[in-house]
Amino acid sequence: MSSVQPQRGLIIRTFSNIIHAIIAAVGRLDKSLSPADTIQRVRTHTFTIGDTIYIFHIALAAFWLTLMQEPAYPSKLAIPILYAIALLIPLTNQFFVPATPVFSWVLTWYSSRFMPSNWRPTISVSLLPTLESVLYGANISDILTRFTHPILDILAWLPYGVVHFTCPAVLAVFLWLFRTKPTLHLWARTFGYMNLAGVLIQLVLPCSAPWYELIYGLTPANYGMKGSPGGLARIDALFHSQTYTSGFTNSPLVFGAFPSLHAGNATLEALFLSHFFPQTTRYIWAYAGVLYWATMYLTHHYLIDVVGGACLATAFFYFFLPDEMRGAAAVAPPLDPRVGSNGYADRSGLMLSAREFDAISEPSSDEEVDITYRSPLPGATSFPPSVHDGLPPSSQQAKKGVPKAGSRGRGHRHTASIASLIRGDERGPEDGWSPVAGSFAFPPGTGSGRGRAD
Repeated sequence: MSSVQPQRGLIIRTFSNIIHAIIAAVGRLDKSLSPADTIQRVRTHTFTIGDTIYIFHIALAAFWLTLMQEPAYPSKLAIPILYAIALLIPLTNQFFVPATPVFSWVLTWYSSRFMPSNWRPTISVSLLPTLESVLYGANISDILTRFTHPILDILAWLPYGVVHFTCPAVLAVFLWLFRTKPTLHLWARTFGYMNLAGVLIQLVLPCSAPWYELIYGLTPANYGMKGSPGGLARIDALFHSQTYTSGFTNSPLVFGAFPSLHAGNATLEALFLSHFFPQTTRYIWAYAGVLYWATMYLTHHYLIDVVGGACLATAFFYFFLPDEMRGAAAVAPPLDPRVGSNGYADRSGLMLSAREFDAISEPSSDEEVDITYRSPLPGATSFPPSVHDGLPPSSQQAKKGVPKAGSRGRGHRHTASIASLIRGDERGPEDGWSPVAGSFAFPPGTGSGRGRAD
């Protein structure tokens, strides 16, 4: 019973942290729905050479939309129209602009099925198994598929057929909740460009997968052939479904074995999580290792495909990772844009808590901080006697320069500031002394300074 309570408390704290992170993340969003705000930002944006990448995305989208046959014209025009609307609205463009490489990859992958066959290179059915035998001494993927079992099928299916499709979105959510906005943008950029590069390589260098060798041997392939679910057909049979059989049979990119984007995505996810969430390192790399095996066990990739995908992901990760996101900065929590450098929030009207404001507003030095030169009227030279007489005992003690017992640290600095303020009668105009009290008129009938103090 005693061990249940700490576990329950840990679960409660975890859910509480997630809920607070969601609330904070939603609060950081730009909730404007006015296209005028976006247009104004574009006008004030300082364009750089890096912005020319969007010309590439526009040209690529125009090419694939021209080839796209499903949906047909004019229905397919809804794609660029809806995307343009999403870019104009600030609430949505903060997601759609960083995700542009991801959309380019998805569009390229989907529309590649509509490329004319005479535009495509010859499909290689012997290159990958030959390279695998030369580099590794044997056909490793063939060895791994010789023994199958329902338990192994489930173990391979979970990372390959489930986690692979959900992990990128889950990782994006965690980066949005617990890391800075540039980190989320880095993930979208790296993930999108890596997959886009992988699909382009598959189009330029089409290769057959191990399932093709098991079904057709080394006979020449053509683009009219359908795909195969490989070992995932056993999962469909186990669950009495046609999910993977239908999906892989109608895949737009049947001969895209090299590089393995399953392995590439798992490697990229492992690199990101181990870098930005170091406590997950052992778990995410264990997942990546199981997925590497699953790609070969399910006859979808050769070992060289796995190595190629992992190398592609590693290259893109370190190419896009900026220096400011290395080291301790990698685990920095997201900043609250409502709080300015002075501790006050912006137009929302919120402020830092008293403890936070005190921490940022205190001088860093123990030296006396003189606040006596902040009067709006420099013409006055001293406080009225009544004000001197009416000072509280603590200030009278500070006036004599006697610190209070036990006053240290911040308390000493406050006392020193008050002491410098009330020693105005010892300073003259040549010192720039201009006390605040001299600029106020005290109403009659307040002859007793002590009465005023009361």
